[in-house]
Amino acid sequence: MRIASLLALAAAIACAGCGSSSGDPVEPARADRPWIRPVIEPSNFVARVDNPWFPLTPGTTLLYRGAMKDGKTPQEDHFAVTSKRKLVMGVPCTVVRDTVTSRGRPVERTFDWFAQDRQGNVWYFGEETQELKHGRFGKMIDSGPAGQGGAQPGLMMEADPAKGDHYWQFHWPGHAMDTTTVLGGGGRVALPYGTFAGSLLTQEQSPLEPRVRDRKWSVRGIGYVKEAAASGSGERIDLVSVTRR
Repeated sequence: MRIASLLALAAAIACAGCGSSSGDPVEPARADRPWIRPVIEPSNFVARVDNPWFPLTPGTTLLYRGAMKDGKTPQEDHFAVTSKRKLVMGVPCTVVRDTVTSRGRPVERTFDWFAQDRQGNVWYFGEETQELKHGRFGKMIDSGPAGQGGAQPGLMMEADPAKGDHYWQFHWPGHAMDTTTVLGGGGRVALPYGTFAGSLLTQEQSPLEPRVRDRKWSVRGIGYVKEAAASGSGERIDLVSVTRR
């Protein structure tokens, strides 16, 4: 989000305690400022998620392969955009089923909730985790829906990312406090899925794990295509395939 846009939206944060008018733009909490609870106006969100850097079209599955945090154990990640909706803080969110396996065995499955505002920013509203018991996925466990237990939503992807932008992705003290910094152009990216001439590079970090820095490359029309830890971890994944039905 451009600085001019942030200044124009400052009033939304200033009125955090007095409400907002229908359709007003909503500013995410900037991670380079003291955290302020974002004002969420459900009428300012749209049904689709078509941000070119993070499109979520129902029926699309992105398959990634790489290594887990130890840098050695193989992992496979199925990022499936479902047609389901989840109402969080009054906002209908697109549900993404994210399943991680290793050597054919289940490791983790979450159902992540995203929504796009009228300005084109994609917000992350939390997730629900499916319990892993005796090697099988079982019942659902609420693990951070925004608006409950102190958890608040943040940005997953800006409408107009600019180098130097720094913002909260999610804010849940003691549990998840992720921030994103836009590093700028990521250059050419060669992957099993294909080679792309241009990309967007962002870096994620949390004060709960200050030594870990994860970098993500995004390509227009696809979304995240590559992730690699810059420090504190050996985790990495590359996009292998995209299927649409």
